Formats: sequence, structure tokens, C-alpha cells
Amino acid sequence: MIRGIRPLLRGSTYSGVLFAYCGALASIPLLPFAQLPVLVWRSAPEGVRIVLILLVWAALIGVVGLARTTRRVLIVCARRLLRVPLPDPVAVRRSASLLGTGPAPVAPASAVPSGADRWRTPLWLLLHVALGWTGALVSGVLILAGLTLPGGWFGAEAGLSLFGWSVRLTGGWGSWAVALGCVLLAVAVCAVVASALRWLAPRLLGPSSAERLALAAERELLLAERNRLAHELHDSIGHTLTATTIQAAVAGEVLSADPAAARAALRSIEESTRAALEDLDYVLGVLREEAAEAAPVRTLADLPELLDRLRHAGAVVAPEVSGELTQVQGTLSRAAYRILQEGLTNALRHGAGGPIQVRVAAAPDGLELAVVNRTGAGTGAGAFPTSGHGLPGLAERVRLLHGEIEVGPDGPQRWRLAVRLPVRLSA
Repeated sequence: MIRGIRPLLRGSTYSGVLFAYCGALASIPLLPFAQLPVLVWRSAPEGVRIVLILLVWAALIGVVGLARTTRRVLIVCARRLLRVPLPDPVAVRRSASLLGTGPAPVAPASAVPSGADRWRTPLWLLLHVALGWTGALVSGVLILAGLTLPGGWFGAEAGLSLFGWSVRLTGGWGSWAVALGCVLLAVAVCAVVASALRWLAPRLLGPSSAERLALAAERELLLAERNRLAHELHDSIGHTLTATTIQAAVAGEVLSADPAAARAALRSIEESTRAALEDLDYVLGVLREEAAEAAPVRTLADLPELLDRLRHAGAVVAPEVSGELTQVQGTLSRAAYRILQEGLTNALRHGAGGPIQVRVAAAPDGLELAVVNRTGAGTGAGAFPTSGHGLPGLAERVRLLHGEIEVGPDGPQRWRLAVRLPVRLSA
């Protein structure tokens, strides 16, 4: 019994009843305008007048519900008083605009609300007012009866007639029992009204089908941007930490014997960390939603600098470049640089010494990239623990560019990364 009463005593029920009654009171200013047609048609029967007033009143309420401001106010009030998790209408509208401006997976035409979606708010407002008036009138009559029956005030009496059998209460304990029942019934009516509004709010005030698609598009764009930033951080920071660790070890070993080589390694560390800090500042600015500067651009034109940093780390690099790299522009050139950077980083981490072969071949119809290095037991994999996201990230990057990737052993104690990317004029 107590468990059944607890839902009726929650704060959300009280605020929900208040929300319903406020909706009923807010419709009163429209009532005088609803009586204007009756003033014109004075000869109409009383019943017709009442029906006409109610219809015009309902039409005026529906027209008010068509305004965007009305929907926004109703959503805010429903979130605070009904405790319904409705999305912020401003955020929903901003997400819907993405469908017409950004590369969302939905056509812009789908962002236009359908006819059924336009009438959801007027329908909610009509039901809100109807439930508010019903709850107010019924609960008001029941509470009035509960207060007047016990003492017989105002000559109040209670009666029940069923199939010709009638009972009338004029005082005593019977009147008190009926009064208590009226009060409990009034509380139940209020709880039902609040529950009905809480059930209707997500269905009529929640996002429409077009708005849900817009919210999904915004989430997809956000996840795609975060995924891209994660790839950039992995490629840039991971490579820099690997290279600087090896370069620092080289500088420490040759500091006394070859100070010039040590200084060269330290300069390479400085250059590598400066480039990584630029990437890190850009990513942090995007994550903080600040007005970040332009993203650092690394393309195939920066490949010689990348190879020099590897040589300063003590690696032997044998590059083989053919074709016109100048024809590789834009996204393709940036992706090719990151692919080679990841491949060379893996060769530094897990290579067993010997030359690292780097091949870049640009043809009119495609771009071929390859990194081949020696492998063997005890190649330092434990010294450079990895998250395991490097090769999956490469495969995803290549797939997005409609390319082909091959990764795996290439003969005894050799590891080969080979990628082919199609060259497009629009790149």
C-alpha cells in the first residue's frame, strides 16, 4: 500500500500538476476571442453556442502552438516541471542546420519538418490544456466534497444510485469515509494527469524524425572529427617520442667521442618536438572549442625532413622516389605523409637494424608507398610499448581513400608495409 502511494507523493507529481494547471490558466486569455463568433450568431441554440465556443477556443490554442517560441517555452517548462529529459531546442535547431551545411549522411531535404511533425506541438498544447482543465475541475469538485461532507456544511449530502438502489449519507462516520475517499480520489486524479503529461511530452515535444536525424548527423560528425584528431596525435606524438628517445640515446653515447653528432641529434630532437607541439596545440584548441589556428600541414614535400630526423636517430634510410610528387596534392599528399611516418615509426620501434627501405612512386593513376625493414628476436618491442592502434588506424585511413594496403612478413626477417592510393584530380 505504501509503495503504491509513494509515486503519488513525488516532487515531480506536484510540479507536473502545477504544470497542467498553469496550462489551463494560460488558455483563459483566449476565451474572450473564442466568444466572438457567438456574438455574431445570437440566434443559435445554447448547445450549439457552447460547442462553437469550444471549437474556436481549441483552434486558437492550436494556432498558438504553431509558433516556435511556444514550443521552446513548453520544452523548457516540461524539462523543469515534468522532469522529462527533452533535448535543448536550440541545440536541436543547430544540429538540424548541419544537414544543410556540413557533410552529413542525410540529404538537406530531410531536415524539413513533415506535416505531422508541425502539428505535434499544437496537439500537445491542446492535450495539455484539456488535461489541465479536467484535472482542475474534477479534483476541485472532489476536494470541495471532501471538505463539506463531514460536517454537513452548506447542507451537503452524498448519495449513490445504482440499478434502482440508492444510498444517501447525511452524517456520521459514513460521511467521513466518503470525504476521505474523495480526497484520495482527487490526489489520484492529479497523479494521473501528471503521469499522462510525462508520457506525452517525449512523444509530442521530443525531437521529430528530421531532428533526430540531425542530432545523429552531429554526433557522427563529432566522432569523425575526434577520430581524425586521435589519428593525428597518434601519428605525430608517437613518431616524435620514438624518434627523440632514440636520438637522446645516440646523443648520450657519442657526446664525448663525437660532439658534432651529438649536437646534430639534439637539434633533431628540438625540431621534432617543436613540430609535435604545433600539432598538440592545434588538437587541444579544437577539443576546447577555442578559435584554434590553422592545422599544421605535413605533406610529401616534408618527407626529406622526416628522413633526416630518422638519420639523426642513427637509422640508415634508403629512399627510392620516382615520378612527379608535385601532382600529388591536398588530402592525398597529407595522408601519404602520415602513412610513411607511421611505417617509419614502426620500423624504428621494432626494427632489427640494417637499412630501412622507403619507396614512393607517383604515377598518373596511383601513388605507391612502401616501407621495408629487418625484424628479429629482441628488436626492442618491449622498449616501445604501443596501444595497437597504429596499423588499424592506417588501414582505416587507406580505406577512406579507396586504396589498398598490405602489411606483413616479406621473406625471412623482413617486414613490409605497402600501400597503393588512387590519384584523383580533385584531391
